[in-house]
Amino acid sequence: MSRVIGMGRILQLLATAAAMLFAMGARAAVPGITGPAFNLTAQDAYITQPDGKMVYSWGYGCNGAPAGYLPAAVGGTFCSTMQIPGPTLIVTQGQTVTVTLTNNLPAAAGNTSILFPGFNVSTTGGVPGVLTQEAAPGGTVTYTFTASSPGTRAYYSGTQGDLQIEMGLFGAVVVLPASVPANCTTGVQATNVLARQHWGEKEFRLAAAAYGHPKSCYDREYLFQFSEMDPKIHSQADAQVKVTAGCKAGTAGCSLTIATEPYHPAYYMINGRSMPDDMDPSYAPQYPHQPYNGNPHMHSGELTLLRIIGQGRWQHPFHEHANHVRVLARDGNLILSATDPANNLAGPLFFTTTTTPGQAMDGIFYFTGRGLNWDMYGHNSSSTDPLATLSCTPDANGYNTVGTAYTQVNYFEWCQDHDKPLESKPFGNVGAGGPMTLPDPNILKNGFWYAGSPYLGPDANTRAVGNTPLPPFTKSGNSPTGEAGWAFMWHSHNEREITTNNVFPGGMLMMMLVDSREFVIDESL
Repeated sequence: MSRVIGMGRILQLLATAAAMLFAMGARAAVPGITGPAFNLTAQDAYITQPDGKMVYSWGYGCNGAPAGYLPAAVGGTFCSTMQIPGPTLIVTQGQTVTVTLTNNLPAAAGNTSILFPGFNVSTTGGVPGVLTQEAAPGGTVTYTFTASSPGTRAYYSGTQGDLQIEMGLFGAVVVLPASVPANCTTGVQATNVLARQHWGEKEFRLAAAAYGHPKSCYDREYLFQFSEMDPKIHSQADAQVKVTAGCKAGTAGCSLTIATEPYHPAYYMINGRSMPDDMDPSYAPQYPHQPYNGNPHMHSGELTLLRIIGQGRWQHPFHEHANHVRVLARDGNLILSATDPANNLAGPLFFTTTTTPGQAMDGIFYFTGRGLNWDMYGHNSSSTDPLATLSCTPDANGYNTVGTAYTQVNYFEWCQDHDKPLESKPFGNVGAGGPMTLPDPNILKNGFWYAGSPYLGPDANTRAVGNTPLPPFTKSGNSPTGEAGWAFMWHSHNEREITTNNVFPGGMLMMMLVDSREFVIDESL
């Protein structure tokens, strides 16, 4: 990323968007519809891109009102007759799931279907296809399977996949565990719940654990589906559908002849949107066919479950700044040690979570500030600011979680760095004990993307630099006494994939926002 980071003005724009998101909340979580019976339709529509283009696409959607939406705390929900990705189907382990698909695609598109990899599927109705029973134009087919094990999986078209998946016929299945391990509701996990309740945060998790395994507990979760689009394929489909409008399926001339090779994607998407659209709220009305965003947000110390699916043709090496991701499972299969009698998890630690087409992965990401070697809350025992003199009592692992620490701004602080200075004065070089040099605001105009403070929490600016305004302070995203957080870029490590139609910034790029404990993360609308 070194060649990209040098583009300072563009990064200012990125961080301006991040500053706006601090104010409005991330609004992501894992939104979806509940079952166990689902009625879906395959239909066409146009989706939007940040360059202003409307791209003709196909997608799965709701055929009538769904049984319900999750998480329950998310409002403003809707399920269109076509969306990309398709509705996230949320069920519980052991349930018998039925999915009835109606083919409302243009007749020239022919049959369509759904595959549910990892499940033993039986079918009713439809017509035989190469991989599964298919729904003919205007027809239906029903798929039935038992949600035999928890985890995240993909679903997608099993008919002419090079075209239909490219056009947008894919989605996710989330299976929740039938029971939650006892340790996921005790100890630090329980204290994290107390912290959310104390600060007035709603519950946005689908469950307290991703699996029945005692080390699959989590505090927050997000679903990311990675896909790419070649606009030439979509424009061919658009043109041919218009020419064949009104034709009867199966008659001469009523079929599409679209070249899907050579393949040259120009749009790279997370949950059906490209940056900066993916940082807008889920269910935003300006995206009627792209309801899910991609915008993670967390507090220090929270275990964040990432549900990741590769839904296109290509692998996408996605890099999560601020920490590695510990993989729990692939396609709903926990990665366990073959030699450990305790049956511990043995998934790798990834610098980039490479998304393999059709494969799903569950992983845990967390950030605590441990190892920074300075007090990230700007504590100073000689200060008169009460937030600068908060205590830090280490638990057995060294973090500030003991007793009522969850009521403090610095809940989950790494106590070994408590009171360590970053620098002794607001200007100049590093003071005694400080590990780095801050830019001098007298000579360097950092713009929107640097709020003037390397610290988390309310009044972080004034604790860092006193009452001296930072140029251009009037344009800063944070007021001097407002809440300050950190934004880490999460992005594809393939540089062309952080563009939209070859223009940077765009594509597979978003911001992970980290805030101190008092900031209420509201995923609802």
